[in-house]
Amino acid sequence: MSVINQLETAFNAFANFMWSTPLVVLLVGGGIGLMLYSRFRPYRHLGHALALLRGRYNDEHDPGHVSHAQALSTALSGTLGLGNVAGVAIAISAGGPGAVFWMWVTAIIGVTTKFYTASLAVMYRGRDSSGVLRGGPMYVISEGLGKRWYPLAVLFAVAGALGTLPLFQTNQFVGLLREVVAIPIGLATESQHMAFDIIAGVVLAILVLLVVLGRIERIGKLTVRLVPSMLLLYIGMTLIVLVRYWQDIPEVFMLIVNDAFSGASVAGGALGTVIMIGVRRGAFSNEAGIGTESMAHGEAKTSEPIREGVVAMTGPIIDTLIVCSCTAFMILLTGVWQTSGDMEGVALTAAALEKVFPNSGIYLLLLMVALLSFSTIVTFWFYGSKCVGFLLGADKARYYTPLYLLMVVVGAVTTLELVNGLLIGMYAMMAIPTMLSTFLLAPRVNEAAHHYFRKMDSLTQ
Repeated sequence: MSVINQLETAFNAFANFMWSTPLVVLLVGGGIGLMLYSRFRPYRHLGHALALLRGRYNDEHDPGHVSHAQALSTALSGTLGLGNVAGVAIAISAGGPGAVFWMWVTAIIGVTTKFYTASLAVMYRGRDSSGVLRGGPMYVISEGLGKRWYPLAVLFAVAGALGTLPLFQTNQFVGLLREVVAIPIGLATESQHMAFDIIAGVVLAILVLLVVLGRIERIGKLTVRLVPSMLLLYIGMTLIVLVRYWQDIPEVFMLIVNDAFSGASVAGGALGTVIMIGVRRGAFSNEAGIGTESMAHGEAKTSEPIREGVVAMTGPIIDTLIVCSCTAFMILLTGVWQTSGDMEGVALTAAALEKVFPNSGIYLLLLMVALLSFSTIVTFWFYGSKCVGFLLGADKARYYTPLYLLMVVVGAVTTLELVNGLLIGMYAMMAIPTMLSTFLLAPRVNEAAHHYFRKMDSLTQ
């Protein structure tokens, strides 16, 4: 076995270990613990979250860099990715329709987790080496827990810098662009496509550079427009599918629920497999407890940490309960999950769309993947640069940008078998410091929430 094959095997084993039962227990079990500890308080204030997103309590003089809506849009642009299109299809292929139910459960639990992690991201903001106010798990740990916990902050920053590299998003988008556009019109062939891949990667890198030059403020302005557009496009496509198959909706819904507790669609009726696949995919999709989204929410203009926690808790609802459900219902209502053989991932979602939109389905999917990939790549640059700035100093973070842009091009022209396991494993590793610091600091969030909501109640009386 070659060195490359050995590294690939080692990285994949690392990823499988990191996303195994202990991590799922940490994320989901920890989320349930936080939900009980909060006495379900976050769920009672979803209306307040909508008011915050409409800008009702915005104050330009508050510390921070972007509005509540821009912070949420930036966080969503990182979580709304190919996992919402391909990941749901993989979950259904591997775990059956019942996996969708357990994704929903994970999202409901994730509401509380994000409430705590985003509140802490604002509560314990710190200043980087250039004096700029920043937020995120590494600052929560260093500012909230003290110097003896600093190695935990370093662990998060190292994992974050590696786990948010753009290789996967670039590779999948350029690959789909090649298959849908370049090969049919003769710009590339199945065996000769290096030139096209390089050009596509360079163009994408230039577009990313134009956005990241404006840093978080420009990213916020982009995502606050891009994310709603993506949501409206995908929901609109789903509504057309729902209208066409409206008579089958009750049957599909009951199939999801029944299969969630029987595992009938999985070989051997393995209920545990259904639960684990659904929970793992749900956690990977909405990233509750991972900590990446806290870096975006930590930039919000507010002097009230609980306000950003309330805004952040809408993330799993939008990401998993709405967008992932769109993909699931398209696949299940069209029946392609039973008739497409070994097809899985984005190909399964494409088959569902082509069944409803014979001439335009694949192009609609390409547009959606383009929007998802680009917004994720831009947001991941911000996450990675913050992690590098924490580790090496804000003045050194500028060297990260050319490296990141190079990785955009590299992702377009290489296969991911070697590094994909490392990226996924690092992503999971971020959850360890994020959840541990959240558990330790949760009492302070509860105390702040008690005072904040009591103040809000007095203002409405």
